[in-house]
Amino acid sequence: MSDTAVKKSGFGSLLMSNLRGYSMFLILALIMIVFSFLTNGNNFSSRNFTNILIQYSYVLILATGMVMVIIVLGIDLSVGSVCAFIGAISALVYNTGIGMLPTLIIALGIGLLVGAFYGFWIAYMNIPAFIATLAGMLLFRGLSYIVTNLNPIALKDNGYKQMASGYFPNLWLDESQSFDLLPLIVGAAVVVLFVVFEFISRQNKIKNNFEVSPTGAVIAKVVIISALLLALCQRFATYRGLPIIVAVLAVTIFIFHFMMNNTILGRYIYAVGGNARSAKLSGINSELVVFIVFTLMGLLSGLAAVVSTGYMNSALPQSGQGYEMDAIAACYIGGVSASGGIGTVLGVVIGGLIMCAINNGMSLMNLGAAWQQVVRAVILLLAVFYDVYTRRKAGLG
Repeated sequence: MSDTAVKKSGFGSLLMSNLRGYSMFLILALIMIVFSFLTNGNNFSSRNFTNILIQYSYVLILATGMVMVIIVLGIDLSVGSVCAFIGAISALVYNTGIGMLPTLIIALGIGLLVGAFYGFWIAYMNIPAFIATLAGMLLFRGLSYIVTNLNPIALKDNGYKQMASGYFPNLWLDESQSFDLLPLIVGAAVVVLFVVFEFISRQNKIKNNFEVSPTGAVIAKVVIISALLLALCQRFATYRGLPIIVAVLAVTIFIFHFMMNNTILGRYIYAVGGNARSAKLSGINSELVVFIVFTLMGLLSGLAAVVSTGYMNSALPQSGQGYEMDAIAACYIGGVSASGGIGTVLGVVIGGLIMCAINNGMSLMNLGAAWQQVVRAVILLLAVFYDVYTRRKAGLG
């Protein structure tokens, strides 16, 4: 398919079909600009950018898994309780002196088992995901209280928290140690990989006669995203360097983005979410797909547990409260449809960043916790309304 054929399909229709994704970038930029006036520019400081990604990294990790769950018309209300439980177990394991890597592997393994537990009841026993995960929320919150005995579990040293709040070694440009080259080197490499990946993906779609966006729109998208990535790296370079959690987030997001867009499993997830009965009739094992989706959600819950516990430098019995709300809100804000079958990992990442920017902005304004809850509730309601409204306008429901 040539660009001429693309134009025949209508630039306007392509733009409208991708409006949600483009609008999220604009909304994120607008939110940051508004809060810059309300906080005297503090939200644009290098330190604040770093703190946002460190403090709210769990949102992006959980939202990356939640997008798959919602696409297949599921929900996971227990991720906060699961994070508290796994965080407590991992803290106890780490304090035995086993080391961080084995602790991380054990935490991920427990997360996989928890996800498989949900997957069994939801996929094969036909228990609604809402009920299964609601039961899990109560179960794992109770288990976290039992494991911690209602007391925080302090970590024996600072090794555990390095993944959550540590930094890679610096490559200082000058003796004043005011500019680290490593973030810019990594950022430039990521941009090159991103451009190559976008080009290859577009060529493959054209080769298989899939509808693609016009060349100008693709170039604009690549330029904007590359500029944002380099600007973010510049912020890291002028503070303390490249946070380790940023690399963890980047690898996690890339793996799941690639899986959802370039693998058979990803196509099956969208097929099951779009119409489970039709997917079943076409030969897709929809039960196995749902089982795998919840298992992967458990895996990411284990990763989020380690990150959040490391950030707090202790395992708290009440930790994880509200995590599920933040992850679900990030998905709906990021364009995941409440009707299933629609959503992207990158869109959800932008939705998560919007939630992070709003939470951070309200904190910088010293807005009370009660009003912060009100604002987040209104944003979630408007995001779902926007999804329902746009689908109705498009004649999809």
